[in-house]
Amino acid sequence: MISIYKSADVTTPSRLQMLENIEPGCWINIVAPTEQELMLIQKKTNVPMDFLKAALDDEETSRLEIEDDNILIIVDIPFTEMEDNSLTYDTYPLAIIHTQREIITICLKNSKTITDFIEGKVKTFFAFKRSRFILQILYKVATYYMVYLRQIDKKSVMIEKRLHKSLKNKELIQLLSLEKSLVYFSTSLKSNEITLEKMMKLEVMQKYPEDQDVLEDVIIENKQAIEMASIYSDILSGTMDAFASLISNNQNLVIKFLATITIVLSIPTMISNLFSMNVAGIPLANYRYGFEVICGISLFSVIIAALLLYKKDIHF
Repeated sequence: MISIYKSADVTTPSRLQMLENIEPGCWINIVAPTEQELMLIQKKTNVPMDFLKAALDDEETSRLEIEDDNILIIVDIPFTEMEDNSLTYDTYPLAIIHTQREIITICLKNSKTITDFIEGKVKTFFAFKRSRFILQILYKVATYYMVYLRQIDKKSVMIEKRLHKSLKNKELIQLLSLEKSLVYFSTSLKSNEITLEKMMKLEVMQKYPEDQDVLEDVIIENKQAIEMASIYSDILSGTMDAFASLISNNQNLVIKFLATITIVLSIPTMISNLFSMNVAGIPLANYRYGFEVICGISLFSVIIAALLLYKKDIHF
């Protein structure tokens, strides 16, 4: 899908007007494009086809590339998805192409990072200020990383509280999914950091002092997100290890309890086996209350065995 926008008024930031055709200073937003759509954009903008297709590979890493007057910036942006009635987190590449006339953004999916600009949620935003627009997109990306990282931390705390009450596989799988998301976030943020540092050397980013300040803010925000991802990943990894130890300890306690029950129940079994032997001279064989006496002896032996085990602290 191709959408073309331009700033509706030079004096009114964040207001966009939708266009039918490409104009100088416009913004072309492309989501999950077809081959025909890419060919159309390539024909009208003269952007290399490999630039247009770069973000369509979900395994594409963050990078910066320049060809003629076109600058390709690929960054990994965070996404949330519903999977098995649970919110999961992942990253996808976003391509930002800076040309002499327009800005092009390409992604496989609709993202909040881009829709915030379309819906006018970003102040002081003009489509024709191409270098500033790129930096504002990157700042939004770093901001959403921070938002999702806080969400992951809150979810992990909630799951941890549920695990205190019941050690079920569902909660453990959810923790594992969050840990995997943090690995994705951390890897993507570090790749983005390298790309941002390369951007500082671009001439187009050094034209205006304000742009340099925004780029520095983006780098700082990205570094903070990297630190948060690292901290939360360490905490979650430690939590997973702790619960793994807890599960192992509970399993040992169950085995210990079953062994205790086996020892206690083996005593009356042994006594009943002795008195049921088919040989002459068995005590109490001709006694009227022999069965009751044997039951009493068995019960007494069970009580004694249980008390001895209790004193040895072999119990829950």
